[in-house]
Amino acid sequence: MDTHVTADTAAPPHQGGDRSELKRAVGASALGNAVEWFDYGIYAYGLTFISAALFPGETEEAVLFALATFAISFLVRPLGGLFWGPLGDRIGRKSVLAMTILMMAGATFAVGLIPDYSAIGVWAPTLLIALRLVQGFSTGGEYGGAATFMAEYAPDDRRGFFGSFLEFGTLAGFSCGAALMLGFSLWLGDEQMQGWGWRIPFLIAGPIGLIGMYVRSKMEDTPIFREEMAAMEERRPPGIATLVREHWRPLLVVGGLVIALNVVNYTLLSYMPTYLQRRIGLSSDEALLVPIIGMLFMMVFIPFAGALSDRIGRRVMWRWSLIGLLMMVVPLYMLIGTGFAGAIVGFIVLGLLYVPQLATISATFPAMFPTAVRFAGFAIAYNISTSVFGGTAPMVGSGLISLTGDPMMPAYYMMLACVVGLVALRFMPETAGRSLREDPFARRDQAAG
Repeated sequence: MDTHVTADTAAPPHQGGDRSELKRAVGASALGNAVEWFDYGIYAYGLTFISAALFPGETEEAVLFALATFAISFLVRPLGGLFWGPLGDRIGRKSVLAMTILMMAGATFAVGLIPDYSAIGVWAPTLLIALRLVQGFSTGGEYGGAATFMAEYAPDDRRGFFGSFLEFGTLAGFSCGAALMLGFSLWLGDEQMQGWGWRIPFLIAGPIGLIGMYVRSKMEDTPIFREEMAAMEERRPPGIATLVREHWRPLLVVGGLVIALNVVNYTLLSYMPTYLQRRIGLSSDEALLVPIIGMLFMMVFIPFAGALSDRIGRRVMWRWSLIGLLMMVVPLYMLIGTGFAGAIVGFIVLGLLYVPQLATISATFPAMFPTAVRFAGFAIAYNISTSVFGGTAPMVGSGLISLTGDPMMPAYYMMLACVVGLVALRFMPETAGRSLREDPFARRDQAAG
């Protein structure tokens, strides 16, 4: 059934601000996301150095502790979403985003200052865990806020294209962090990297965060949010209970899609260097180089995928991606297991199959919620699913391999997540070209009636 509303009932289209303002909004949103994923990149790609410096025990045990610490930061992301989301709907998007980028960058910077385990003992992993919790709490508001900010600034008919640059920032930050770790590893060698070199990329996050906070603080809030504020004398966004009661369908749909999205995301991007080195037997430098090459290919195609979604819709893009991954992940993991060249080809193809999801996140998810609860709804649904399934994916993949002895377990886990995503997609309304002033689920009910 065609769910398009007629012209006389549709909300007026949003054309976006002037071009220079739109470019600043895109840059401000993408920069924060790049800082977030810069942290994930240097942590994931420096995992063996971090585990040796800050954790006790043999190498295998220390790496497992470090992977668990990576997952721990995701436990507080729902709390961050519960705190920052309603706050962003009440005081505005830009104020929250200026605070979250400073907290994220500050926590990442501080990791580079933690003394080794040999110097302060158990305080080293304790401090790392505390800083990862701060990073996770701030990230709970960062991504939902950045995607909302981007979506509300973009014109309705090009929301996919402009929104894709948020994910371009994701891969840029991640690949930059990975490239720094690889570059310093090649330059300094293992001994100096384990001694002090791994700290340098973490320290670089500090000034990047200050730049991001300055850029965001100079932005105006989004036109749609300012319009919402002007329409209400005493603006009181609905509470969490009201959000869950009245908007449970988009919460469940977004949550289900995020399971697929982030199991693939964190298995492919965060866990892959460890997998390639410890399970496939590549050298540390080769294990870092494979995802960097793959992410560069993904970055090239992300804007094109975003623009394509404006023409053919988000649902089609997600369906192609989920079915493609479901069918191809096992043979591609088998190809990755053949060695360095196979790993490059396999990662690139997996990454390109994932791009239609990645490129359309910030165009798809914010449009599921009306303006008054958009930040909170997106942040809560996204972070709960990411906390339970996304951030734990590297640890689950590694644990399943240890339990079963089967190096294909991460591929099977990704397949299961894609099945969940296909079920959620069945209930997702199409929002391409639609105004963010509409409630897509209410529109779908009216069309069905």
